[in-house]
Amino acid sequence: MSHIVIRIPTPLRGHTAGADEVPVEARSVGEALARLGELHPGILERVLDGDGQPRQFVNIFLGSGNVRALDGMNTPVRDGDVLAIIPAVAGGGHESGGCKTESPSGTDYRA
Repeated sequence: MSHIVIRIPTPLRGHTAGADEVPVEARSVGEALARLGELHPGILERVLDGDGQPRQFVNIFLGSGNVRALDGMNTPVRDGDVLAIIPAVAGGGHESGGCKTESPSGTDYRA
């Protein structure tokens, strides 16, 4: 078993009594998240879908790698690893259909 830390985003800290990091022991990402769920009931329903995979708008990073691009929930973890739960952030656009940004020359750029 490896000792790792799971970083908890602000919107989910209500499930961890305000803790921004939760230490767990695990062999894989899936095991680490299962342990998180045992320690803090209710949090996994916000992170994983019914199949036990990250929800569509939630990314889980092991170090700098998105676990979707690694071996998913089977991705092995090592002592000292940091697992970060990152909810996707979406922004709204201006009513005209995008964010208006003007260059110094006055050119209108829309995102």
